[in-house]
Amino acid sequence: MKTKNTSSLLKMVTLFLMFISVSTFAQKKDNIKTAVIKTVIHCDHCKQCETCGDKFNKDLYNEDGIKRVDVDAKAMTITVVYDTKKTDLDKIKIMISKLGYDADDVKATPEGIAKLDGCCKK
Repeated sequence: MKTKNTSSLLKMVTLFLMFISVSTFAQKKDNIKTAVIKTVIHCDHCKQCETCGDKFNKDLYNEDGIKRVDVDAKAMTITVVYDTKKTDLDKIKIMISKLGYDADDVKATPEGIAKLDGCCKK
């Protein structure tokens, strides 16, 4: 009789743990958002540009919660995948503006623009 109860208890605990892990995974996935931010890119090589491309990769990835950054110079967009529990879209736009680029309605800072290569400035 004890073996039957132990087996049932083990099954219940296993099901409970599976439920918790599935719900935790679903919650993490709900926190991940993708934003497409309009910008103005004045050169055609910003992704590879020694200063600009490296800035997007180094500086934006330093922000906790940013998972991925893609720059599309032709479409003049920056696509950012981020975790909403660790950062928010306003912070990301401010970071982009400090790099010298407009980020939707957030204008590039003069300090950021001054650090850009000549080909990347307005």
